[in-house]
Amino acid sequence: MYQQAQRGLLKGMSPRVTLVTFVIVAVSLVYGAFYTEQLGRGLALMRSVLDPFLEWYYVLLVAFLLLFMVWLGVGRYKNVRLGADFEQPEFTFFSWVAMLFAAGTGVGILFWAVAQPILQFQENPFIAEGMTPDAARVAMRLTYFHWGLNGWAIFSFVALVLAYFAYRWHLPLTIRSGLQPLLGKRAEGPLGEAVDVLAVFGTVFGIATTLGLGVQQMNAGLGAVFGLPSSLTLQLIVTAAIMSVATFSVVSGVKHGVRLLSEANFWLSIAVVVFLLLFGPTQYLVAITIESAGDYIQNLLGMTFHTNATRDDGWQAEWTVFFWGWWLAWSPFVGMFIARVSRGRTFREFVMGVLLVPTVITVVWIGLFGGTALYHELFGVGGIVAAVEEDVATALFATIEAMGLGAVGTLVSAALVVLIGTYLITSANAGTLVINTILAGGDPEPPTAHRLLWGGLLGLLTAVLLMAGGLETLQAAVIMAALPFSVVIMLMIAGLLKALHRERYAARTGERAEAPREPWADLDDAGAEPVPVSEDEAHKPN
Repeated sequence: MYQQAQRGLLKGMSPRVTLVTFVIVAVSLVYGAFYTEQLGRGLALMRSVLDPFLEWYYVLLVAFLLLFMVWLGVGRYKNVRLGADFEQPEFTFFSWVAMLFAAGTGVGILFWAVAQPILQFQENPFIAEGMTPDAARVAMRLTYFHWGLNGWAIFSFVALVLAYFAYRWHLPLTIRSGLQPLLGKRAEGPLGEAVDVLAVFGTVFGIATTLGLGVQQMNAGLGAVFGLPSSLTLQLIVTAAIMSVATFSVVSGVKHGVRLLSEANFWLSIAVVVFLLLFGPTQYLVAITIESAGDYIQNLLGMTFHTNATRDDGWQAEWTVFFWGWWLAWSPFVGMFIARVSRGRTFREFVMGVLLVPTVITVVWIGLFGGTALYHELFGVGGIVAAVEEDVATALFATIEAMGLGAVGTLVSAALVVLIGTYLITSANAGTLVINTILAGGDPEPPTAHRLLWGGLLGLLTAVLLMAGGLETLQAAVIMAALPFSVVIMLMIAGLLKALHRERYAARTGERAEAPREPWADLDDAGAEPVPVSEDEAHKPN
């Protein structure tokens, strides 16, 4: 581990990283609590200034990460294992995928699976007229884009770097380890500590943003089931309840609490999906999911490099910049969590699993939820657009209500409230554990007292951001938090490439073991070592 304190209140933690991060978060909390309006205005101002730059900067960075991860999964290093050459995966495939989805996008996708298609259905730069069947297809394609391969490329890159250096290089499981090939021993000093501080900063605000969105949606769900009004007071009560459960459950660790909650969430999610297929417009849902998924694949490259350069309508900043910033801010948290559960997998298994499986699940999920909402707006009773315009957090429950199922619909809404709550607990649980792992210098079992402390701080920060202005403030906070960490990601790219240059072609049963030769490389660059021969043999005629 990196420089852990041996005694005192910071025993088991990295002293300077912990203190600096605590001061930053504490100042944010105090300022937000006493100058709430100023915080909201300040974040909005910073976002308006940086948006023109981020509209192409985030696009270029995320596009490169997607292409880079595909190359790692199918290129010359595809058989490199996250661990010893023949080490087996720690978790089963099902448990692995369940934890990927629950920690990665569970809360966010519940919030946006209906809200985003409905908002894009009304207006977006790629349609001439909103509220039409063609607009519905484009709306689904744009939602897939913001929740699909590009976002998971960010998560998978950070996770792969952390897992590679932790399990193959035997370095501590923390962000600065990814810069070891560049910094060397300096990774243990102030430079490395600064990297970890930036990672925790982005993680804290990324998790707080997601928790804030989930809490707003739980408020809407409680209103749909129990008739409770939407209010800041209720949202603060929900925040306190969620964080209390998550903080005290985090002591059970990944193999018990997080894994069991993730699997329970996964099964409940499947039950909700089956319900929509059985009681919703089945034929339309299957058709719109297939058609819009094909539209997404066909337009993926163009959307990946789209910067909205010829328009001045704010769409790029409102949607793509926000989502790429959200994925980037969340990447230290989700990346470290995925790394913790991915030991023993090869680059090929890892990339295909983390890129493709969650994306397919996401496409199905959005296709069914978003498709149901669009169907009722196009061919049914409608009312979902009006509900979203009034309060975007009500989108999911307005869709269930539009299905007209009476008591059954109320029961499903109650199940969705439970699902949102368990996803919130899972995300807060895993996030608290990841933050403390970084602060503990890479120790996967940080002190319990600090887990409890940071669980409380996350809850307080979420409450402050909710008080500072709701959705817009949450979006601005996560975009600002992601920017400094994006620089760290570029350094991690360089560090991984430097490390892989020394990587032998990893052995795997049934496949060739020698290093492949690229057509533009000579023998030395290919990684092959010449076989030594004696002087007599060298002069023998052929």
